[in-house]
Amino acid sequence: MKLVDTAIKRPVTVIVGAILLVLFGFISLYRIPIQLTPNVDLPEVSVETRWEGASPQEVEREIIDVQEEELKNLEGLDSMESESRDSYAYINLMFEIGTDPDDALLRVSKKLDQVKKYPADADKPLIKSGGRREQAIAWMVLKTGDGYQGILNQEFDFINDQVKPFLERIDNIASVNVYGGQERELTVTIDTEAMAARKITIPELLRALAVENRNVSAGSFDEGKRKYVTRTVGEFRDVTDVENVIIKRVNHIPVKIGDVAHVQIGYEKLDVVVRHEGSPTIVMNVVREPGSNVLVIMSRLKEVLKDLNDSILKDRKLMIRQVYDETRYIYSAIDLVRKNIFLGGILAVIVLILFLRNIASTFIVSLAIPISVIATFLIMTLLGRNINVVSLAGLSFAIGMVVDNSIVVFENIFRHREMGKSRAKAAYDGTVEVWGAVLASTLTTVAVFLPIVFVQEEAGQLFRDIAIAISSAVLLSLVVSITGIPTLSAKILGRVDTSSPKRRSRFSIKGLAGGFVNMITRFIYWMCGYVTARVMVVFVLTILSVSFSLGLIPKTEYLPQGNREMLFGVLIPPPGYNQDEMKRIAQEVEKDILPLINHEGDSETALKLNLPPLESFFFVAFGQQAFMGMMSKIQERTRELLPYIYGALRKIPGMIAVVQQPGLFARGIGKGRSIEVEITGPDLVQLIKLGRQVFGGAMQVLPGAQIRPIPSLDLGSPEMQIVPDRDRLTRLGMTTADLGTTVNVLVDGARAGGFRFLGEEIDLVVKTEENRISEIQDLSGLPVIAPSGEKVTLASVADIRLTEGPSQINHLHAQRAITIQIIPPAEIALETATQLVAEKVIDPLKSSGVLGNIYQIH
Repeated sequence: MKLVDTAIKRPVTVIVGAILLVLFGFISLYRIPIQLTPNVDLPEVSVETRWEGASPQEVEREIIDVQEEELKNLEGLDSMESESRDSYAYINLMFEIGTDPDDALLRVSKKLDQVKKYPADADKPLIKSGGRREQAIAWMVLKTGDGYQGILNQEFDFINDQVKPFLERIDNIASVNVYGGQERELTVTIDTEAMAARKITIPELLRALAVENRNVSAGSFDEGKRKYVTRTVGEFRDVTDVENVIIKRVNHIPVKIGDVAHVQIGYEKLDVVVRHEGSPTIVMNVVREPGSNVLVIMSRLKEVLKDLNDSILKDRKLMIRQVYDETRYIYSAIDLVRKNIFLGGILAVIVLILFLRNIASTFIVSLAIPISVIATFLIMTLLGRNINVVSLAGLSFAIGMVVDNSIVVFENIFRHREMGKSRAKAAYDGTVEVWGAVLASTLTTVAVFLPIVFVQEEAGQLFRDIAIAISSAVLLSLVVSITGIPTLSAKILGRVDTSSPKRRSRFSIKGLAGGFVNMITRFIYWMCGYVTARVMVVFVLTILSVSFSLGLIPKTEYLPQGNREMLFGVLIPPPGYNQDEMKRIAQEVEKDILPLINHEGDSETALKLNLPPLESFFFVAFGQQAFMGMMSKIQERTRELLPYIYGALRKIPGMIAVVQQPGLFARGIGKGRSIEVEITGPDLVQLIKLGRQVFGGAMQVLPGAQIRPIPSLDLGSPEMQIVPDRDRLTRLGMTTADLGTTVNVLVDGARAGGFRFLGEEIDLVVKTEENRISEIQDLSGLPVIAPSGEKVTLASVADIRLTEGPSQINHLHAQRAITIQIIPPAEIALETATQLVAEKVIDPLKSSGVLGNIYQIH
């Protein structure tokens, strides 16, 4: 074989080649991206549409339904889910694996362009590639320093405008999100008494602001060599411009905004509760771009945060504290796997020494380990892969496999050396004699793992790195075994003394091992003499192996959970809870959790309860749910906190609580090791009824499971419906639209455009004085101003009704849906839990006839 002959005759070339492989492997090791888990590329497009003031039913009817009608026939569409909430519509589109994300984004955009009509005051849909799968690599909170005199919630614009851009400039950061705080707004606070006296209606005031606050292009003209562009500039530049807007003339006297309203720069109403360790705060998170090196990003992020804390934040007596760092777990997990790799390599060398009983022989064979493993990083870099726990696990598996080929080749070379051949002749003959068997063995191993590389589904993408790592390492070990091993053997393998007791002891048939080998050898000789015996042995061994496998194989589980130092909790309150109530709930939760925190050392409460202390805790509530995160000081004991935290959340009446340690491969809260029962159908009442049956049934068959309905299993979200008296409105010279606009301003304020303030656009909002409505009865007495100046109450021109409606409406494949998310107890395997839910919860519903063509469970 020419390759073996060349390697033996040119040892310098072989050695240089091995050194170059190791060198470039080390260079690749320091350049290759490092992250926790492999990239999973799922073609996904999301569509967000805002429509301020709209109820979930209106959002569903006017936005979601018309968008889904256009999108449902998209080529390659795999699934479509949507949410309709107050003032907000969201659609998530999953495409078949292999779909070009840019092409999918373009096709979605074209389809949405075909939507004929949106509500007049709805925003343009925002289309983005990707969904909500990417998790933040860092969370930060804003804290006050000594001497701070401001209001922390009013620092949102400073953080958003001056701090956030510094973080977004860091290479490979995809997005920075800011939660909490109050944005600035230009507030026009109306005086209804003054407006009525001057016969000014609220719609007239809003129209005046809209038509005056604009720039209008007026074309262009030429004069000589020059072209002049003309514009009518009318946008408001300062508060005085707004105050001087003329609404109309009454008795030839101009009535200005300033005559009937107070104009000032203020802050919007706080609509989210964000707390860190018992104090209000503003929270930020950072999401990286897929495939980027999270360790490099985090190092740069910490540098930028330190610079910000020492400069602009210090000047305002503020500071940013990082409360979650994904790289801590990455370093821990990767360090553990690296230790296992080194330990595996050392143990492999020890085994070689025990059997080869020769330092030179052990050195020759064990060289296959570092060369094959380190050079694997070069191949992974060339293939565009990254280092993660999966790829490192593949290398751990490969440690024992890469020496197999070298042992086979070396043992045969050693045998030929025992026959009295020269070192070069023994190296050549010994390698050529077995290279075919070594090649077949290697290709067999590669054939097992290589198909995984071509699996495009999520599972294939997750385990692609382990297949590449093992296949690369084994193929490299083949090259080492037929080039490096004969080369070194031809140079440093000494004379073999066949009579040496040290050599004979490796094949000694004395003792227990020798007796066992002798027994097996005699049995094989006997079996080979009879065809019937051979057939029976094969048959019996096959039956036994299959039977033992079926009997001992464990129930299937989800991917390994890992052991992150973070816990996430979700609280779902009864419909209709406001932010004040959510703040009270946050304080109740903090009573049980904050005593576990001690930044200096161990918490006394944690010691008494025999629990690991917490490093930090934050709470965020918006809309109709709340989530919280907490960091354990002792990573290995994080899971011990789950029962205590879950118990603390369960103590709050009326709440549905879920607490989870995020899994290694999970994407989002509740994702990963969970069962999702999706119920679809047309009627919300019936869907909720079915959802409650599944919820209750799951609680019975899986005691201790954490169950979360998405959305709520309750239509009790309170809603005040104002039904206009059209006859009365007509006599007053008003329309239904006028009444709706008036109520909008009086209840919560209405956006009337934008205003440039310090170079940024803020909302221009028209509202009435604060605390006009503190209870339901106040709604009836709201003043409605007619064009004649007559001032009447809302109750005199409309019927006010208290009703209930959903706080959120979900769709699955363009049908209304409710999802019951079940997280089984740790002691019950996911497969077992799935079977129990299917057999004892879903099957009885099907057999009862409740489910059919209209209502389905997926």
